[in-house]
Amino acid sequence: MGQIFELIGKAMTDIGSIGKDSYNPQQKFKYRGVDAVMNSLHPVMQKYGLFAVPDVLNQVREERITDKGGTLKYSILTVKYTMFAPDGSSVCATVIGEGMDSGDKASNKAMSVAFKYAMFQLFCIPTEDFVDPDSETPPDSRPKTEPTQEQPKPAPAKSLRTLMLKAQEVYGESAKEHFVALMAKAGCSKETMNEEYYDMIWAWIEEDQKNCVA
Repeated sequence: MGQIFELIGKAMTDIGSIGKDSYNPQQKFKYRGVDAVMNSLHPVMQKYGLFAVPDVLNQVREERITDKGGTLKYSILTVKYTMFAPDGSSVCATVIGEGMDSGDKASNKAMSVAFKYAMFQLFCIPTEDFVDPDSETPPDSRPKTEPTQEQPKPAPAKSLRTLMLKAQEVYGESAKEHFVALMAKAGCSKETMNEEYYDMIWAWIEEDQKNCVA
């Protein structure tokens, strides 16, 4: 099993709680900053020879427009942290970190948030809640480019008229002769046409279209 589980338990005893010493002036609340988490963890992890290695598994980035017309970079990271003990045993924690910035610090902020919550959960650090806003709160924003989704075209109605129009599209002036020949090949007539015959003839017409038969 290794030392990792025993040492994490000892570290939990030494770490204790972390107070809300940072302040968000925009929304007027206190929170636990990543600096406070690192300052609390560093001497304990050093004492027991523990260290964490981050691995960014996935990143999603986009730009958003604020109500004032400014641009914000938005970054969502999936990060796996592996905590190692001196004997090489380890345990992993995978978390999501999100960050926004008007410059080039969105991913840096996302990494800080991911690390902070990974350590909160790995060491069960006592907190009053798990609501953890950043020190600065960006204004409301919307995606810079609205996503568009192509709507699927409705399937054509299965009727003799639809088949004939398809035949005219492929065979041109000889559409009538080809259509009669295809019905004979299928073994049906206008009176006995059903969905099965329709699909069969439609497939033959499309095959001819691919082969450029006119």
